[in-house]
Amino acid sequence: MVAGSISLVGFGVDSFIEVTSGATLLWRMSVDSEVQSRERNEKLSLRIVGICFIALALYITYEALSDLISKTAPKHSLPGIVLACSSLVVMPLLSRAKRKVGRALDSAAMHADAKQTEFCTYLSAILLGGLLLNAFWSWWWADPAAALIMIPIITKEGIEGLRGNTCDDCSARVGRPE
Repeated sequence: MVAGSISLVGFGVDSFIEVTSGATLLWRMSVDSEVQSRERNEKLSLRIVGICFIALALYITYEALSDLISKTAPKHSLPGIVLACSSLVVMPLLSRAKRKVGRALDSAAMHADAKQTEFCTYLSAILLGGLLLNAFWSWWWADPAAALIMIPIITKEGIEGLRGNTCDDCSARVGRPE
């Protein structure tokens, strides 16, 4: 927010959604022993995360369009560039570990969380591009444009979560070695 970068703020809010998703998964795992309510809890977990994504997409759309219309230039953000670079390394590793746990637990919610972490990698790359274009070439519009590029990815994840889509092949993989 200090840098005035909507793509960086969007990335930060996405990180908050990552924490929300993780907390939802912890709750879901804590009630996992109740076999009758397991599927309901899976879908509820997915919907909570979906709502967060839709809210994020709406916020980013509003802010990015406002910045483009008012020609608001964000400040250069070295910490943002470092964060984006770090995320490009860490997020794929974390996503892979979550997918492995999701298969072992037969959890669609864990698979959705792994998918969210995976697309955080894409958001990191988009964020990095916008920040670098602004920092090195002073393309003020690169930041809100990068934020708008994030919107379809975020919206797709939100819609899938709201629908309560579950992992189609989670059950088929349980018990199978990787």
